[in-house]
Order: sequence, then C-alpha cells, then structure tokens
Amino acid sequence: MATDVPSAEAALPGNGVAAKEDAPRGASSALFTPLTIGNGKITLSHRIVLAPLTRNRGVPLNPNPTPESPNRIWYPDSLVKEYYLQRTTPGGLLITEGLPPSIEGNGMPGVPGLFCEEQKKGWKEIVEAVHAKGGYIYAQLWNSGRASIPHHTGLPTVSSSATPYEGDEVYSHPPPGTSTSVKYSDFPPTELSVEGIKKQIADYVASAKMAVEECGFDGVEVHGGNGYLPEQFLASNINKRTDDYGGSPEKRCRFVLELMDALARAVGDDRLAIRLSPFGLFNQNRSDQRLETWGHLCRELKRKHSLSYVHFIEPRYEQLHSLEVKNKFLQSWGMLDIDLKVFREIFGETPFFSAGGWNDKNCWGVVEEKTYDALAVGRLFLSNPDFVARLKNGLPLNAYDRSRFYGPFADREVGYTDYPTYEEVQKSVKT
Repeated sequence: MATDVPSAEAALPGNGVAAKEDAPRGASSALFTPLTIGNGKITLSHRIVLAPLTRNRGVPLNPNPTPESPNRIWYPDSLVKEYYLQRTTPGGLLITEGLPPSIEGNGMPGVPGLFCEEQKKGWKEIVEAVHAKGGYIYAQLWNSGRASIPHHTGLPTVSSSATPYEGDEVYSHPPPGTSTSVKYSDFPPTELSVEGIKKQIADYVASAKMAVEECGFDGVEVHGGNGYLPEQFLASNINKRTDDYGGSPEKRCRFVLELMDALARAVGDDRLAIRLSPFGLFNQNRSDQRLETWGHLCRELKRKHSLSYVHFIEPRYEQLHSLEVKNKFLQSWGMLDIDLKVFREIFGETPFFSAGGWNDKNCWGVVEEKTYDALAVGRLFLSNPDFVARLKNGLPLNAYDRSRFYGPFADREVGYTDYPTYEEVQKSVKT
C-alpha cells in the first residue's frame, strides 16, 4: 500500500523546533541511549516512544448491529496485536491508543476499551506478545467526557459543567444507522455531581487495575490533555463550577489530582504516568490562566507522586492558526511566547516525554541538550513500523496516508498493518 519515499517528503511540518545541523545523528545520537522509567524498574534501550494513536480498528462485540440495537463495545483482535507487534523493539516503549475505561467514556466508534472480559482477553494477548519480543507497553486511559454524542454511547455525555460546544462543530462519525453528521452543540453534556465524579474515578481505577493486574501492562498513562474529561475540569471556559471542583486554578485541578491519587493507590507511582497539553486548543479548550492552572497541577503532582514519567504535547500554533490569532492567545494568557520549559523545570528528574511534530530532521540534539528525555512519535511511526531502525540507520521513510488514520473500515488492515519495513521495500524492488 505505502511506498518508500525520500524522507523529506515523509517528514512532518515539524513543531517549530529547528533542526540542529551539528548534532550527533543516527546511532551516535543520545536518542539511542538507555533511559530509566518506573522509578528504576524499567530501563528502555532507546528514547523513541510510540505515541498513543487512535486508529479505530477494534472488532465490534455485537457483530450484527441494528439501528435499534447498535454496537457500543469494541475489542482488540489479532490484527491489532500485529499492529503493535510490528512497532515493538527490544527495550522500546509503546503507549497504546486511548482506551476508554467505560462505555460512557468512549469518544469514538471502533476504539477498543478496557472494561470488559473480551477487551481484557485481547489486550492480555497483545501485552504478552510485546513482552515476548522484548518491548514494554503502557495502556493510555482515555475518557472523552463531552467530546462525544449520546447516540454513540447510549448514555448522556458528561463533563465538569453543562457547557455546550460553540458553533457548528460536528461529531466525527454519524450516529449509528445514519449517514448524517450531528453537531456537538445540539447535545450539551450533563454536569457531573460529586457522586458522578467519584464514579468516573472508580471507572479509571477499575480499568487501571485490569490493565496492570490482569493484562500485564507495564503501567498506565492518563490522557489528561486534548480537551477530554480531565482537561474539561482544568479549562476555565468549560468548567463553570462553583463548588470544590471549580472557580479557581487550584479547584479546577482537584479532579485530576484526586484521580491520580486514586490510581497511585491502585497501581503505584511506579506504574503511573500522565499526558498533558497545557497550551492546547483541541476540543474547544480556550482556558485562561494556563500557567497558574497547569503550573499548580504539575507542582502538586510532583509533590505528591514519583511518577514513572510525564508526557507533554508540544504547542504548535503556527500550524493551526495565524500569527495574529496566536498572539491573541498569548496576550490573553499574559505570555510573550510559549514552550514547555517551565513544566520541565517543575518535574526535575522525572522522565519528561515530548510529543508533537518530531521527525527525522528536528529530533537530533534534543536529548543531548536535556530539553527532553524521550520523544513520542506518532504519524511517522504509524507509516514506518521499523521507524526506530530507519532513524538509527539514516534510511528513507514511508509517507503516511492521512485518509486511513481513523476507522472504522471494512478493510481494517489497509493503512494499518500493511506499511512495509525498509527491508520489505528493498526486497520488492529487487523482485
């Protein structure tokens, strides 16, 4: 399906980080040196991590859905196992796609969650296969909150507050049994009660324990960014509460901190991580007080926990907005420019991962300069199952097919497990 092309064509636009021409490259780069996570319990052989990527390739639990009885649960099968195994390297770390901890938390069709027996069985087989190949794998726990529609889950959407989406933004998939997309704003979320908050945390805990204790995952990562449920509590434009969970930066952090406390008690700090996007705009996060809110959150996380690692998403406004729009955001936050240095400083020695726009040009020198400890790569790892080897040996990269990023598809393998390795490309050329 995908062919081998010069790396310049396959490279992403980047993330604003300029290529460092004099930095060590290939095998001599610090990207290919060991990194310890899990408070010393895991030593990675290199610092290139498979970023969490939603691919919507799960198998429906109800294979014969009807409009009256649609499928609402998906599980991973042998094809999903093949996908992760293709990208496993000895001593390398994979982070799964976001796994809903409940039906209520599922944001898209085709996503295999982690809350029922069939899902547990599928993920256990995947974890065992990754371990057999010498790799490590963390389960990312993902609750979409208001970033869904009730037609998909069969339940009302929930959030920190009953704040609807603005404008005409439509949900990514038509409701089951239809071909017409619907607007988020037509289905505002229900504000979670305090008891409802406790239930959401309990769902996360049950899923985390299933991941670690029953599936054998090396740990869990909370998706705390991109406008999903945890960030819906952090964002001032979404969280309009006036109780202990809203009204100030400190109170808006309470849900995430209570969630991380509960998960730490359940699986331990050694097996716990979090992903954050403090400068993100996804899913209509237009929060103010960015440094005050995310700074408080990170200081408290550092004070209370010795996390396995922390994972941050790069701010990439130049690719999303005009310079004028970017400057308006900065002005509203009282900032001249943005980067992740302040959070890197807060977390100190905690392993610090960065995701967003890393490619075969701008990745060099980042670890040497101690900007970050590891780089999480998504789209180029998607289209290059042997991305680590290609980067290490300076080999050209496959281009990716954006139209096959998100399923569900009948031909699930296309744009998923059919990207060739460099060795396979060379063999096909010779024949």
